[in-house]
Amino acid sequence: MPQNRASRNKTITLTEEEQSLYKSKLLTIANASQLSIETILNRTILGDMNQLIELMPAQSVDLLFLDPPYNLDRNFNGLNFKSMSLDRYEDWLDTWLSQTVRILKPTASIYICGDWRSSTAIHRVAQKYFYVQNRITWEREKGRGAKTNWKNNSEDIWFCTMSKDYTFNVDTVKLKKKVIAPYTNNDGTPKDWTETEAGRFRLTHPANLWTDITVPFWSMPENTDHPTQKPEKLMAKIILASTNPKDIVFDPFLGSGTTSVTAKKLGRQYIGIDINEEYCCLAEKRLALADNNKAIQGYSEGFFWERNVQTYKN
Repeated sequence: MPQNRASRNKTITLTEEEQSLYKSKLLTIANASQLSIETILNRTILGDMNQLIELMPAQSVDLLFLDPPYNLDRNFNGLNFKSMSLDRYEDWLDTWLSQTVRILKPTASIYICGDWRSSTAIHRVAQKYFYVQNRITWEREKGRGAKTNWKNNSEDIWFCTMSKDYTFNVDTVKLKKKVIAPYTNNDGTPKDWTETEAGRFRLTHPANLWTDITVPFWSMPENTDHPTQKPEKLMAKIILASTNPKDIVFDPFLGSGTTSVTAKKLGRQYIGIDINEEYCCLAEKRLALADNNKAIQGYSEGFFWERNVQTYKN
């Protein structure tokens, strides 16, 4: 519920009236025996993801995005996750990741989030069921640092596919970067860069090291109080690269809704589930806001921009 915040604070919160309104829009599956894709498409579902996956139609999902609890002691709005040994964490991953295979299309892509503690277990389990294509590491620039260790400043995303036949739209996820060395052709024209009023820029192919991501904070209009919220820009890279318009994106650890919101903004269909009612209601509020604002911070004019480059429109 809302706290006293500064006037410049753009964090999305819920009033009691909004919580009641958006709760009425949630789908629950407590007594369902089977679910058609039409029933769950473009819906936020309140419930246990293990139950939903058992009820979903086979081969119905184009992109599976997984942001499970990392192997840390963490409180998610009253729901606690306790750290465990790496072997036990690997077993926990396996119990539900194995069940997702049935619902994925043969051409589907899978992205699994983790940190340095959980990444080894994720790789070991993922390779049992999928083709592991790459490991993305993104800079999570937040916090002041540690005094007795290296600052934990990155997270991993394992990119997997169901087969060797999958979608990857490389031209949709190029990064527009400022040119440091503006080489020219023999006739003096720019070589692989363009001159603009804001400076010189070059389009670069996407790599597996992402340093252009800003973690949501209080002055960003996408921010919520969810403790591990992923940025819309991060999700946009994944969705644009690995899906086509109208494809189905499924997130069974939806949290405050970033995956569904970004999918909606980019013309994809979505299915999201979370076990926490307040987070589901936040997701619904963000989806409603997306009806009138499809902007994604750091992405405009069909390009991704370096962090803190103010040449794009929001």
